Amino acid sequence: MNTVLGFYQEIGPALSLLVIITFVLAGAVKGVIGLGLPTVAMGLLGLALPPAQAAALLIVPSTLTNLWQLAAGGHLRTLVQRLWPMLALIFVGTLLGSVWLGIDSGAWAAHALGAALLAYAVYGLYHPGLHLARRHEGWLGPLCGLVTGVITAATGVFVIPAVPYLQALGLNRDQMVQALGLSFTVSTLALAVGLAGQGALGSAALGASLLVLAPALLGMLLGQWLRQRISAALFKRCFFIGLGLLGAHLLLNG
Repeated sequence: MNTVLGFYQEIGPALSLLVIITFVLAGAVKGVIGLGLPTVAMGLLGLALPPAQAAALLIVPSTLTNLWQLAAGGHLRTLVQRLWPMLALIFVGTLLGSVWLGIDSGAWAAHALGAALLAYAVYGLYHPGLHLARRHEGWLGPLCGLVTGVITAATGVFVIPAVPYLQALGLNRDQMVQALGLSFTVSTLALAVGLAGQGALGSAALGASLLVLAPALLGMLLGQWLRQRISAALFKRCFFIGLGLLGAHLLLNG
């Protein structure tokens, strides 16, 4: 893969089309419900590509769309002050996990990806409505960050347990959207460093990732259009059911 297009030349037109469609769909999900781009991308691409390749592809679109999400809301300083222990341990956990496990360390990575997707789907469907007392954030935040980082390094998925933790903090809607953007941005950057350390994120991989930014943004615009015309709650339920089926398939079949 010596050129920007080398990755797509190597995988062929059929898989290249799958990549484009995947990022349109992943962007659409994010446009409707505010999250899910890397989760959907990893789940669908994990059916046909090694997890390390799939994770490398999502670096650019995930980073830029999360920065876009992070920029809105006006609560950045307050959230950083409150969440920095979790964010710091996400970064540390991802780097430690990359050394210890690594997303490219064996066939088990696809099974681990399936387990992470399935766990997130079950949580999303049955959402227990957790509430965390402020006094517990000092120890539980860093612990959730560390676990999220290790799971990120092993699977490329960074929603468990970070998303349930953030949802338990009692943030308002704007704060929650910005907190998710902050957490996902840190996770994506940490994953990029971990992949680079494994030799899975060279200039060609970054170029291939840059090319899927356009389909991802197109999908987000489509999702924002759909959000005004469909039930977000019904869409989210269908999303989690589909994600659960996909996760179960990867868990069982790799």
